[in-house]
Amino acid sequence: MKRLILLRHGQSTWNLENRFTGWHDVDLSERGRQEATEAGRLMENADLAPEAVFSSVLTRAIRTAFMSLDVLDRLWIPMTKDWRLNERHYGALTGLDKAETAEQYGDEQVHVWRRSFATPPPPLDADDPRHPVHDPRYAHLPAATLPGTESLKDTLARVLPFYESDIAPALKRVDTLLIAAHGNSLRALVKHLEGLSDEAITGVEIATGDPLVYALDDHLAVTSKHSLRDGQ
Repeated sequence: MKRLILLRHGQSTWNLENRFTGWHDVDLSERGRQEATEAGRLMENADLAPEAVFSSVLTRAIRTAFMSLDVLDRLWIPMTKDWRLNERHYGALTGLDKAETAEQYGDEQVHVWRRSFATPPPPLDADDPRHPVHDPRYAHLPAATLPGTESLKDTLARVLPFYESDIAPALKRVDTLLIAAHGNSLRALVKHLEGLSDEAITGVEIATGDPLVYALDDHLAVTSKHSLRDGQ
């Protein structure tokens, strides 16, 4: 049996401020650090010992991975950081207060941008300093690869090929693997793992700092899943 642990980063400073974050790089809040440490304790209590870890290239996910693995005394395991596990890009909404955005555009429109499968927010222009073409961590990538906005569908289109090319082969080499990432990149993986429809995935929520454990057979088909925090 294989075990795949999906861990959404702990609360970030912009989660605390109720701002759209996306690809913007913010750190964990104090509560987020506590959640990351508690995630490690939950894995320890469940006798889970990851043998490899994948994360996005954003600080909040990387720090969550490190802090949880520190509890397990497993900071030494191989770690792969890749932009394809980043949060979905929130385009022109990046940095905006969610409540103020709802007042400006209306609750219904903001709900569509946040929760629909295929409708992205308004895009950023390439000359906007918030666009990832200006971030040195993506300098090795073709500019055309870097999004100015994304829907969950767009996020799935980059996460799934990475899962198939890198994560799935790693899972075949080890018994327990940890992915520390984000609400929407993990929802994209959940959609694939559970075979959810475009409509069904819109209702899926992933809590911060709560390890979600999938048991997989040798063909990487899901046999069961449960949350370590809730035990369900």
